[in-house]
Amino acid sequence: MQPASTIVGIDTVKKEKNYLVQLDGLRFIAVTLVMIDHWLGEAVPLPFGYFGVNLFFVLSGFLITRILIISKQHDERLGRSHQHALKAFYIRRSIRIFPIYYITILALAAVGFPAVREHLGWLLTYTTNIWIVIHQTWLGAIDHLWSLAVEEQYYIFFPFLIFFIPNRHFLPMLAGLIGLSFALRVALFVTNAPWMAQFVLMPTCLDAFGMGGILAYLMIYQRERFNRLVSSNALLIGSLLLYAVNLYLLKTLEPARNVVTDVTDRFFTSLFCFFLIGRAVVGFGQPVRWVLENRVSNYLGQISYGLYLFHNLVFNYYHTPASYPTLRVWRKLVSYLPVLQDSLPLQFLYFYLLTVGVAALSWHLVEKPVNSLKDRFTY
Repeated sequence: MQPASTIVGIDTVKKEKNYLVQLDGLRFIAVTLVMIDHWLGEAVPLPFGYFGVNLFFVLSGFLITRILIISKQHDERLGRSHQHALKAFYIRRSIRIFPIYYITILALAAVGFPAVREHLGWLLTYTTNIWIVIHQTWLGAIDHLWSLAVEEQYYIFFPFLIFFIPNRHFLPMLAGLIGLSFALRVALFVTNAPWMAQFVLMPTCLDAFGMGGILAYLMIYQRERFNRLVSSNALLIGSLLLYAVNLYLLKTLEPARNVVTDVTDRFFTSLFCFFLIGRAVVGFGQPVRWVLENRVSNYLGQISYGLYLFHNLVFNYYHTPASYPTLRVWRKLVSYLPVLQDSLPLQFLYFYLLTVGVAALSWHLVEKPVNSLKDRFTY
């Protein structure tokens, strides 16, 4: 048990909400990187989409671990079992994630959207990542839902680790998740397993969640150490350089699938995300502060779940047919404004505005009203 003086309680965390405002800006950046990857395709040589998804994973690990630890502390102060907090966690997560997801999936199934109709059972059970590994192929315009499946599978077991493992074992447990994930990718690589296994299976993503969890642990139990660690420019730049070296090797080593792509990439990407998120918690200075805290970035960060959910349905470079409505409208615009022809930035902006429009409607009509129900299920 940690000394009471090192514990950040629920009231304290609420007061420190201003420290976390930049995380919405990071969500905006993460989802935009995924859009760049899925909309511009081969025009973008760097793995922006992979980085964006990994940033979401580390951020989820941080936020979920933080919520769970604080909830556990609250239970302990009240002298009650963790059953209440565990129930509240799953209800609140369900309220936030499920309604718009299932509305979207069922609506697509109702209109006969091919990929959804053919894989409805996998989509309803959040197991599309497993389908991808079994069949060694993607799912067209719903490819991106594999990462939501990973998150939901992580939520199934992780709260039990926090609530029922003694606090003194948190760091070893989180380090163990990171080691397990790395070891699994090594095993898959040396046994020549299909590369998609290391890419989309939940256990092989655990180092991202684990690093986020360590960040939350340090913030709550060792705040001074946390501040020193994430405020260090040397460590932030060092993690960026390690990521850059990893990226260089990823792009230059032969064959195309190698130890970097299959084993080390997620680790070094997550490490950079660790310091990026940590710095955002204590607050970047200008000009990064403006990028992360301006009203547009914050709003887009708030609706980032909808942006992620809908963006591939608006357009996907690899899967959207020429007859798709959004492309027909684009060609109509080009016929009126020839200057738009072959302009990737303007085409990207067109898809972005469409997606923002759909996500904004989703947020204000469904997500935000339903989200208010979470107030009935407090920790």
